[in-house]
Amino acid sequence: MPRYTPEQLARRNASPWTKSQAILAPIQFLIFLAGLTVTWLYKQEIWIDDFGWITFFVSLKTFMLFLIFVTGALFEKEVFGAYAFAPEFFWEDFGSAIAMIVHISYFVLFFQGMDQNFLIWTALLAYLSYLINAAQFLIRLLLEKHNEKKLKQQQMA
Repeated sequence: MPRYTPEQLARRNASPWTKSQAILAPIQFLIFLAGLTVTWLYKQEIWIDDFGWITFFVSLKTFMLFLIFVTGALFEKEVFGAYAFAPEFFWEDFGSAIAMIVHISYFVLFFQGMDQNFLIWTALLAYLSYLINAAQFLIRLLLEKHNEKKLKQQQMA
């Protein structure tokens, strides 16, 4: 089922926020991979022995998540007329909100003085929430590209 009407598709393709998302998403993914790697190396006591690196990467990842959340809201407003939870993007927004809550919970627990092992598991849960949400976006993007290709083929016939 296509997500975009022809008018929305035209707005999506003309939006600078579409381009910003296409730039920020791979950067966020690389930060995710780096953070996950650092967390794993620390947990395995290989090369990384400073817990501060885990917090640094969770901070960086949370910043990128926030940046994509804001630019995504601007995109959604331009294309669908709502900053968040437009029917066409509801589940993506829901997943993003969950990922943001889990990332922020790391800092709440950190400032409450939670032990490092618990914080490591919270960081891993934050990364997992991002990965699930990113997979959801990617699947929807691939389905939408398939629908666009199909529509173009029908128009050419």
